[in-house]
Amino acid sequence: MALLTAPAVFAALLLFWSAALGDYAGPLYKDPAQPVEARVADLLGKMTLAEKIGQMTQIERLVATPDVLRNYFVGSLLSGGGSVPRKGATAAEWVAMVNDFQKACLSTRLGIPMIYGIDAVHGHNNVYGATIFPHNVGLGATRDPYLVKRIGAATALEVRATGIQYAFAPCIAVCRDPRWGRCYESYSDDPRIVQSMTELIPGLQGDVPKDFTAGMPYVAGKNKVAACAKHFVGDGGTVNGINENNTVINRDGLMSIHMPAYHNAMQKGVSTVMISYSSWNGVKMHANQDLITGYLKNTLNFKGFVISDWEGIDRITTPAGSNYPYSVNASISAGLDMIMVPNNYQSFISILTNFVNTGVIPVSRIDDAVTRILRVKFTMGLFEYPYADSSLADQLGKQEHRDLAREAVRKSLVLLKNDEVSSGKPLLPLPKKATKILVAGSHADNLGYQCGGWTIEWQGDTGRTTVGTTILDAVKAAVDPSTQVVFAENPSAEFVKGGGFSYAIVAVGEHPYTETKGDNLNLTIPEPGVSTVEAVCGAVPCATVLISGRPVVVQPLLAASKALVAAWLPGSEGLGITDALFGDYGFSGKLPRNWFRSVDQLPMNVGDKHYDPLFGLGYGLTTKGTKNNY
Repeated sequence: MALLTAPAVFAALLLFWSAALGDYAGPLYKDPAQPVEARVADLLGKMTLAEKIGQMTQIERLVATPDVLRNYFVGSLLSGGGSVPRKGATAAEWVAMVNDFQKACLSTRLGIPMIYGIDAVHGHNNVYGATIFPHNVGLGATRDPYLVKRIGAATALEVRATGIQYAFAPCIAVCRDPRWGRCYESYSDDPRIVQSMTELIPGLQGDVPKDFTAGMPYVAGKNKVAACAKHFVGDGGTVNGINENNTVINRDGLMSIHMPAYHNAMQKGVSTVMISYSSWNGVKMHANQDLITGYLKNTLNFKGFVISDWEGIDRITTPAGSNYPYSVNASISAGLDMIMVPNNYQSFISILTNFVNTGVIPVSRIDDAVTRILRVKFTMGLFEYPYADSSLADQLGKQEHRDLAREAVRKSLVLLKNDEVSSGKPLLPLPKKATKILVAGSHADNLGYQCGGWTIEWQGDTGRTTVGTTILDAVKAAVDPSTQVVFAENPSAEFVKGGGFSYAIVAVGEHPYTETKGDNLNLTIPEPGVSTVEAVCGAVPCATVLISGRPVVVQPLLAASKALVAAWLPGSEGLGITDALFGDYGFSGKLPRNWFRSVDQLPMNVGDKHYDPLFGLGYGLTTKGTKNNY
């Protein structure tokens, strides 16, 4: 045996002790054994101004190239609504795209991974084949926070299946006026219900540990995603429900109606908060230092990062973008940490760099922003697991998730009317065995209409836009094999009268919309809607299924129908509707918001002097099911 020299012995011992003690030879920030705050401080101390400002920049995937990501040290990318690798892209194609972007970011001097965000607001809704859950208004009708938490967990897995680590959800707006085009993104007009539904956050991110400090960001691991509470604050209270407009309310009102759910979000470790396009008493929220820095960061002790909305800082001025340097200064000074630019990144970076170099914006403000961004990235393990886990691909559209969505659909249904028919019994539940039944209406066999906005495309779409089960599909699957099912989208009264139908199911409602395009002052459903219901229900006992993102003018439907179901925007799993229509499960949903008699009453909420709803908050008839007794 050869003798070891003294240096060799020392080297061997050093190797032994390094292995035994877990010593890390690289930079401290790359050592997962170190505390997050120590890693953040170490990395921040090594960064140039260009690298710091890059971390504050979020760009759209369409303007991203490996060179752009490397040269500008970009910290985050996103897919806007409908921004996909290709139409119908698979999980593997999403993963390849995200990994390629990540590879470029990791090739920079310090190897800081990017975080990729997407609007996964009712499931992973931009992605073909993903499970599409009911929109938030429907989930509010379930009154089931644990269900919402499970939906968050399923959504996290489907988002991770495509390599994405960050979901712009939940929307915790309190929609006080259904004329607002984003009202379906709100769980309720009651802040207490919205507070209870913040359980989506631990669903997406994981449960915080027992010794957790409220306000710190938390993500449990690589099967979870960073969540985003939005839109801070008062987005659901604008005058006449006009999107991105002015919320006129005193501070006490803002704090008691629109702020409470943010307290819950802090307690649950939400990683990010997105700022609202709207104003509060004339001050644009993207420039509101008092609320962003003073209240969110200092009073609520939020330690994650604050992000703008899409071109949100541009809209500080009117017209948008008319004084971009002013917008950059106002937003960063107000306390925004990451800017969803999303396209004009060169201008943003140049302007912000100049402001720092000339002392307009202090380096301390930049360091605060970058500290927060890095804190989230380190907390969620992004440095240890920067790339996608390809083994999660089978989570996209998984049957267990579809079953969960189906459960959510049936629990979200609110039965507004259920009159007796000639037998002396209520129309619902319907018999599965009948000679011949009619299914009619614009929404009966239209998956795009059933899912609503924020589905595949930003504004939603019509037809078989993704994988799912329409109401017609569900009826055919639910009835006895001997029952003949006839579909006629807009039949004449004569056709119905002469058809020999035992009963009919008619599905009508709103067409898909998102944001400003959904603002609606009259809240009537488009034709053929009411006319179809009147033609069918005037000739045969019928149950009308209303597909809408909010209460609409409903009296004509009530007058014509024996039974009326508010199904909201149920998503991809139409079987949840037939579960209740045919009595396997009982109706249990309760209105998550007040249903007006006339739009002239709006806005109208509990406690208002003129409060006189057609159906009040919490209304909902119940039935018993054969598989449950809700």
